Amino acid sequence: MKKTLVIGASENPDRYSYMAIEKLRKYAHPVVAIGRKKGKVKDVSFDTHKEMFEDIDTITLYLNPKNQQEYYDYILSLKPKRIIFNPGTENSELEKIVAAQNINTIEACTLVLLSTGQY
Repeated sequence: MKKTLVIGASENPDRYSYMAIEKLRKYAHPVVAIGRKKGKVKDVSFDTHKEMFEDIDTITLYLNPKNQQEYYDYILSLKPKRIIFNPGTENSELEKIVAAQNINTIEACTLVLLSTGQY
């Protein structure tokens, strides 16, 4: 199981970050999250502060590139194995920064990766 950090979490069931948390938990992946507002999805509570989570395998992004900028140093500090840029979050600047740190990136949909067994 891959411990996953969802950045851009939302309590709104219509948001893809909400659906991703639900599906990650359905597949028994450990999930932590950060949102623009405090909230909870299923058994995953989240806040707005950048907590120093340990053993993060994957970060899945649900923020547009402009809103990702404040997370660059934070993302690097967590030393994830990979970052998933979901549709609308593609960011060549961040991809170059993390590639220099040997962090894998993928432009894909977390929901599709989970559904097709490619997560």
